[in-house]
Amino acid sequence: LLPGDSLLFAAGAIAATGAMDPAVLCLLLFVAAALGDTVNYHIGHYIGPKVFEHENRFIKREYLLQTRAFFERHGGKTIIIARFMPIIRTLAPFVAGVGAMRCPRFLVFNLVGAALWVVSFVVLGYYFGNLPVVKENFTLVIFAIIGISVMPGVIAWARHKLDARSQG
Repeated sequence: LLPGDSLLFAAGAIAATGAMDPAVLCLLLFVAAALGDTVNYHIGHYIGPKVFEHENRFIKREYLLQTRAFFERHGGKTIIIARFMPIIRTLAPFVAGVGAMRCPRFLVFNLVGAALWVVSFVVLGYYFGNLPVVKENFTLVIFAIIGISVMPGVIAWARHKLDARSQG
């Protein structure tokens, strides 16, 4: 339900209370992030080309070739930068697999991106969690982080409901 960035940040803040070892937390989250994107890549690599076997107006072989060309030129930086972009973070490894980005190349950039993403958000959360005002109001701060994280989804849902009422 919560975006990954918020969870990493909140986990770092919780680690600041002494509830978790930040180094172990970073290691476990790094492994989870790297494995998740690796599985996503392999699903795209396995399923993707099969989708393009049959031409239809939405899925064309030309798109597969364009995707492959893109990942040959920009795949590495895309995998790293996508870690910091919700939704894109989920799609990039799959598309890299569909686009036949070489697996060893994907793995290198996946590991670098996972390390940068996990460590940066956990460390930021850890330092945030060590601020005196945060320590004194920790429960309230965690609820605020959760509230801010779900706010875009709630706003999108409310807009959808309002649009549906105005149209019908």
